Amino acid sequence: MSITTFETEPVAIGNQLLGTGQSVYVISEIGINHNGDMQIAKQLIDVAATSGANAVKFQKRTPDISTPMDMRDKIRSTPWGDMTYLDYRYKVEFDAAQYKELIRYAASLGLHAFASPWDVPSVHFMEEQGAVTHKVASASVTDLELLRALAETGKPIILSTGMSTIEQIDAAVETLGTDKLVLMHATSTYPLPPEEANLRTINTLQERYQVPVGYSGHERGLQISLAAVALGAVTVERHITLDRTMWGSDQASSLEPKGFESLIRDIRILETAMGDGVKRVFPGELAPLSRLRRVDA
Repeated sequence: MSITTFETEPVAIGNQLLGTGQSVYVISEIGINHNGDMQIAKQLIDVAATSGANAVKFQKRTPDISTPMDMRDKIRSTPWGDMTYLDYRYKVEFDAAQYKELIRYAASLGLHAFASPWDVPSVHFMEEQGAVTHKVASASVTDLELLRALAETGKPIILSTGMSTIEQIDAAVETLGTDKLVLMHATSTYPLPPEEANLRTINTLQERYQVPVGYSGHERGLQISLAAVALGAVTVERHITLDRTMWGSDQASSLEPKGFESLIRDIRILETAMGDGVKRVFPGELAPLSRLRRVDA
């Protein structure tokens, strides 16, 4: 298997550079795994910080706008009892004061905190809370109104590309521009089977758009995310949870604290192991060389 990486201009997110040759920017996707509980949200931020991540990410919705009409009145069983899907969506949202507290708490631990806004008011909401960047969820790739609002912020944008054709990604990239854009290869199957990972798309996106490309994973285990780093992913995003058996649609495909810590440990080892590609004799080889090689060149 050949591996080709493409040099791209780095994108700055806060005090971090995302790009070829930079340390992999690890995003802890909290999403809605907090189940609307501030204490759980802070515990997940603690997990991200302890594990060595760079950022935590939430999902921000205005439920009256972002909830599909045919889903609103469906009854869902929840830990708070049976309720409509719309009421459930409100139940797991945080307000402005709570977001300010979460962003401040993350910053106190050295982490960026931001969100995937799912509608235009949510873009303005996250701007008011001081998010350093915005993430576009794969489901929003074709929402050009949302993308235009994000472009107007002037902030760096991270765009996931799951469930999207190359033509749809073309339109999204044209709308957002490429000056401060990071793409994320993703396949929106939960959990992701290996045969749908299609990791070589990382190189396809790098070559086509000439911007930094990362990987947003929904698989079980660590192997696919680590392979993405070896293929040149400049950022890795994984869902995290306190316990995969907790209630919630994303919990089962999330990493628990020990697994997430292992992922970041292995990413950092892999970064060091990739080297610069220049073949040389390393210092550690000199003793075996003198002991084992019989014929000098």
